[in-house]
Amino acid sequence: PQEDPSGTFVQLRLGLAQTTCRKRAPQRPCRVLESRRKPTCLACYKFDTGDVPKVLDKYHNCGPSHHLAAKEIRQRDEAECRAVEEAGKGGDPLYLPGMFAFSRGLPA
Repeated sequence: PQEDPSGTFVQLRLGLAQTTCRKRAPQRPCRVLESRRKPTCLACYKFDTGDVPKVLDKYHNCGPSHHLAAKEIRQRDEAECRAVEEAGKGGDPLYLPGMFAFSRGLPA
């Protein structure tokens, strides 16, 4: 994680692999199926600096590692993560859906 006054930025890169284990009744140890695709996932999150951190912005994408356009996907992922990292640094406050609720009061 990287911290600055605007919040904490976290970037994760995960490699997924299909195994012989079932979802409902997992067994240990699970064997990885070598012949299957192994997508690589990238996730970026930006949290504010509050006592209970809130997500300012996020991005995640899982794509196959063997894809022909892997370079283009990687460049897009990097650009998206840079945008997430910049969340909260601008002069304008960031408003997210559901951040505020309004109701009409009854006449006095």
